[in-house]
Amino acid sequence: MSCEILILYYSRHGATRTMARQIAHGVETVSGVEARLRTVPAVSEVSEATASPVPDSGPPYATLDDLETCDGLILGSPTRFGNMAAPVKHLLDQTTSLWLSGALSGKPGAVFTSTGSLHGGQETTLLSMMLPLIHHGMLLVGLPYTEAGLATTQTGGTPYGPSHLAGGDSDRPVDETEAELCRALGARVADTAVRLNGTGDSRQS
Repeated sequence: MSCEILILYYSRHGATRTMARQIAHGVETVSGVEARLRTVPAVSEVSEATASPVPDSGPPYATLDDLETCDGLILGSPTRFGNMAAPVKHLLDQTTSLWLSGALSGKPGAVFTSTGSLHGGQETTLLSMMLPLIHHGMLLVGLPYTEAGLATTQTGGTPYGPSHLAGGDSDRPVDETEAELCRALGARVADTAVRLNGTGDSRQS
C-alpha cells in the first residue's frame, strides 16, 4: 500500500516553494511514497475579496480532504514577526472538523520556514507551526544532528526543521546545504509514515 505525504505551504517570493520542492524530492526517495504539493491563497485585507479556486501557477490550493487523506503532513511558511504567515494560520483555523474526528492523529508531521534575516525568527516560526500539529495529535519529526548539514550550515537549518536565509531583498537562493536538509526531512517523514503503516523501512539506497 502506497503512502502520500502532503507538503502544504505558503510562499510569497518563491523560497518556501523551492524548499517544498526539495522536500518532495526527499519524500520520493522512499519506496512506495508519493509527495503531494499544495499551497494556500493569500489572505486579503479586503474581507469581500476572493481568490480564484485555481492558482495562476504552481500546485493547487489545499482542501480539508487533502489533509484528511494524507499519511503525513509537512507544513511550510515564511516568517512573519517570528510566527507563521496568516494564510497558513487561516487554513489551520478551518480544521476543527478534522480535530474532532482525529483525522490527523497518529500521523507524522513536520515544518519548514524561510526568513529574511539570519536571526529573524526561524526557530520560533517552526515552533508556532508545531503547536496546531500537536493539538491534532500528530507525531512531530525533526532533523537530528546525524544530518551533517546541521553542523556545517552558516545560513538556514535547525533541529526543529529546515530553514532558509532569504536575505533582506528575499532574493538569496536556497543553497545546497539548505536543500540537503529539506530533502532529509522529506525522507524522514516518508520513512516514518511507512513504518507507522506497518510496512517496515523502505528507504531506497
